[in-house]
Amino acid sequence: QVHLVESGGAQVQAGGSLRLSCAASGLTVDYLGLGWFRQVLGKEREGLACISLVDGTTYFGDSVKGRFTISRDKATNTIDLQMNDLKPEDSGVYYCVTYQYWIGRRCTERYDYRGQGTQVAVSS
Repeated sequence: QVHLVESGGAQVQAGGSLRLSCAASGLTVDYLGLGWFRQVLGKEREGLACISLVDGTTYFGDSVKGRFTISRDKATNTIDLQMNDLKPEDSGVYYCVTYQYWIGRRCTERYDYRGQGTQVAVSS
């Protein structure tokens, strides 16, 4: 059974940085990617970043390109989301996600499983 646990959410000031982590377990050989989505109340979920667990290829949503990076530790099946130059509009619940089958660059469009989420609040 897939299990994703996020950590690192906090309140920060605009312009600051934050690092989120996700520990994944229960992944079979088909689960070849992990990523991050953001949900703001009343808005559509937004794909932020995702990474191939095979070759480390990364993809980013337009709103976070140049500010967020994603990295993986294959040995521990964990991923991190480094968020820099945070803005108030980055506030929301951040979910670690995975995909039943790797879908490449479409990984910011949808996912198959997600964790419970971690809250990020950016104050102006």
